[in-house]
Amino acid sequence: MVWVLRDNVEIEIPLEKVHVNDIVVVTTGEVVPIDGLIIDGMAMIDQQALTGESQPAEKEVGEKVLASTVVISGKIWVKVEKMGVDTTIFEINQILTHSADFKTQTQLWGEKLADKTALPFLCMSTLTLGILGPSVGLVVFSANFGNRLRILAPLGTLNHIKLASEKSILIKDGRAIEALNKVDTILFDKTGTLTDKESEVGRIILCGDDYGEEELLTYAAAAEGKLTHPIAKAILNKAKASKLTLPDIDDSKYQMGYGITVSINHKIIRVGSARFIKREGLALPEHIKKAITHSHVQGHSLVMVAVNDQIIGAIEVQTVVRPEVKQIISDLRQRGIKHFAIVSGDHKQPTQRLAEKLGMDSYFYEILPQEKANLVEQLQKKGQSVCFVGDGINDAIAMKKANVSISLTGASSIATDVADVVLMDGTLSHLFELFDLSKDLDINLRTSLGITLVPTAINLSGAFLFNLGYTTAVIIKNMVFFVGAANAMLPLRKLKT
Repeated sequence: MVWVLRDNVEIEIPLEKVHVNDIVVVTTGEVVPIDGLIIDGMAMIDQQALTGESQPAEKEVGEKVLASTVVISGKIWVKVEKMGVDTTIFEINQILTHSADFKTQTQLWGEKLADKTALPFLCMSTLTLGILGPSVGLVVFSANFGNRLRILAPLGTLNHIKLASEKSILIKDGRAIEALNKVDTILFDKTGTLTDKESEVGRIILCGDDYGEEELLTYAAAAEGKLTHPIAKAILNKAKASKLTLPDIDDSKYQMGYGITVSINHKIIRVGSARFIKREGLALPEHIKKAITHSHVQGHSLVMVAVNDQIIGAIEVQTVVRPEVKQIISDLRQRGIKHFAIVSGDHKQPTQRLAEKLGMDSYFYEILPQEKANLVEQLQKKGQSVCFVGDGINDAIAMKKANVSISLTGASSIATDVADVVLMDGTLSHLFELFDLSKDLDINLRTSLGITLVPTAINLSGAFLFNLGYTTAVIIKNMVFFVGAANAMLPLRKLKT
């Protein structure tokens, strides 16, 4: 059910009865049910489901909103442009449901080689059976290495997957760990992948000497106490860490828009964005304007705090880069990865700054979900093998298109469902170990191939040159098979005891 404005009266009707150009009313805590244009009101919108950005976006008249986003605070009247199967979120789901798997459906080496060599060996054994006798014919027939590889290659793969699980890496498809050895390009989603989902308080900027940092933080935390968006959580966490005692607020004067207005000890406290403060009729001090520009370039948010009609300062809320990321990128470069890039729905300045900070080769900003997938395809057409690391529904299409996709535990369920590999500890710390495992598996499989060819070579040459008996051929074959099995079991030696 949704609320719709009809003849200046708000009525509740089923979503399926809403039509294009209707006016849908969405208030705090509700999910936007359609794609449309705001014609009245203002709100803070959580767009993480589509853009991946944890920071809520300020929306006002003339700006678009999309279905499945959430109104954190405020109230908006939205003119319906798209609904149902035409919405952006539905299109994403359709792509995920019906997109063909672009990956080549290849078998493991053993299966391919077994298929290719079965007929030649059968023909050769038939010829030798009639010319050199049944004993030589049986030796030639049993010299085929396909069945040994059918066992040893999957066994080696499974043991490497087992080893990965011990390192908190869930590999859902054995082909993924093979494909990683060919990857030369890694694309990272920004928010929630390279950065933590939770923000933290950075600078506290004061306006004058009337109020100190703790007093400013106390007022802000008390005002934000009933909200759950990332900025409010960051401020509350900072107040808790500072062991501040928060005063009670007068709920009857509690208002929502781009900010909050509350009454504390007979003082009117306003906490919110610069846009909110301006709407309240308060002028921003010059040094606060400079701080806003600086924070925007850094990719941070600045929250104003005013007491009565005086701005007393501002709190900078910043995203936190995962501490392991820079070292991980350095380690992966040493392992042969040639190109790293950030793909983000965020603005240019914060994306560019993070890319430069982490030593990325390129960055892409304000990218929508389908555009991420298009980017993956463009790189693949250039001959690059792409690994996509993401954590949200906005990454899912690109993850499905990539040669290998990686997600983290705690990510959206659709991201972990689509991903070939899930990092179960929720960090990127084991990413370089995953690539090491892929390289080890490649070496292990090649070794298994070499081992399985040994009895083939011995038995064929023995049969034609030395009239090798069938019993001796079986003994040689089985002895070498056990050597191959031991090679396939080598990863288990690295398991924790």
